[in-house]
Amino acid sequence: MTEPQPKAAEDRGPLERLLGVFAEVKSGEGPTALLLSFGLFLLLAAYYVIKPVRDSLITGLENGAKYKSYMSAVIAVALLVAIPAYSAFASRVPRQRLLIGVSAFFISNLIGFFLAGFLPGVGAGSGQIAYALLFFLWVGIFNMMIIAQFWSFAADVYTDEQGKRLFALVGLGASVGSAAGSVVTSFAKRLGTSSLLIVCAVLLALSAAVTLLVNARESARMAQRKEEPTVATASDPGEPIGKKVMSVLRSSGEGFRLVLSERYLFLIAMFTVVFTLCNTNGEYVKDELIAKLAKDMGAAQGLAPEQIKDLRTSLFSEFYGWVNVLGVVLQSFVVSRIVKALSLRRAFFILPVIALFDAGAIALFPVWSVIRFGKIAENSVDYSLNNTLRAMLWLPTTRDMKYLAKQAIDTLFVRSGDVMSGLLVFVLADRLGLSVRVFGGINLALVAVWLVLARLIGAENQIMSEKNAKLVQESGPVSS
Repeated sequence: MTEPQPKAAEDRGPLERLLGVFAEVKSGEGPTALLLSFGLFLLLAAYYVIKPVRDSLITGLENGAKYKSYMSAVIAVALLVAIPAYSAFASRVPRQRLLIGVSAFFISNLIGFFLAGFLPGVGAGSGQIAYALLFFLWVGIFNMMIIAQFWSFAADVYTDEQGKRLFALVGLGASVGSAAGSVVTSFAKRLGTSSLLIVCAVLLALSAAVTLLVNARESARMAQRKEEPTVATASDPGEPIGKKVMSVLRSSGEGFRLVLSERYLFLIAMFTVVFTLCNTNGEYVKDELIAKLAKDMGAAQGLAPEQIKDLRTSLFSEFYGWVNVLGVVLQSFVVSRIVKALSLRRAFFILPVIALFDAGAIALFPVWSVIRFGKIAENSVDYSLNNTLRAMLWLPTTRDMKYLAKQAIDTLFVRSGDVMSGLLVFVLADRLGLSVRVFGGINLALVAVWLVLARLIGAENQIMSEKNAKLVQESGPVSS
């Protein structure tokens, strides 16, 4: 049987026609897409409100910069416990309870940190160190798990075909939310650093409420869809997420087992490590070159240390300002059109090609005035197009892969790349005293591996998508 033909463009309502500026939105899809985008907006705004608190607490310690570097390894180890715990919980509860439970857990943590900040001894000495390090660890876990869960939910709500059209619109919320979080912080900080914890908790609660609204809105449609383990369609939201795999995967390491047993997931995991390692190396180079430029400009102008600090801050602010603006523009008007014109398989090569030119520039001309434009382009494309494509990789996967394997990849494997980069910085820069040029050379080699992985992942994704489409066609039209 053939699938029903999509409704004509004129059948779309005013909301769908308005959202059509950003993505191809069909009749009836507007409200859910807009709500998901708004939920992600609130979630990223919450993170960028809490991020300055994290940095302020840890850099206020003596040797705080060293503590910050070491904490990447601590977070990676902590995720070895957090991910199995999440997987075990996700395997035993319906999706609605999972969304409520995880959000409530992190909101309660924020309130706990807020109250703990008023305890005697937290403001100085070992109490201050323990509080700052524990909070840094918590933010690292929170950032990785809550965002990974949101995209898992979005991939579960949409079919493969819908996600390829609508994820660019959903991702727009992340781009705008990241920029908005900084604006919120500029107002909230008048009440003190501690107040930002409550602001973050409120934003997180609002995001959870929006997500639950989407879940309720889509539950009737999802309940009518027949869940197939090989077809990426939405499923009964009242069914425990790991029900179909618990008979096979009894231990708490379901996510890791899936990654190691499925070729597609393993390729995504390897890509995640290589991409993160390359990206974190680039961030180290960026930080070093901006710091050097500020120091040189300060010496030439006879600036005081505090003035050099302000100059360095303004250089970082200018960079992130351009990245955020360009990222919003790309997410709004370019990403969906690129995906539609090139397909995921070809669009997946855009960022590594940009990173290849950046790595070459770092190796040959390691000066901020030369590489800043490439870094702006790389970061803005990463935050817009690449984030959308990485979410789309999960569309043709099963529900257990979306919720269990994705958490493992988006947390532990990302942090593994961070840890590897930290080791490179420690050995090559700190111990051997090598310049940033060597990191450009390393990134050239990493991008070569990245390109190979992109080709393999694109091929596997196309095979899975075609297989799912064939199964859907053979089973007849799906009622909605």
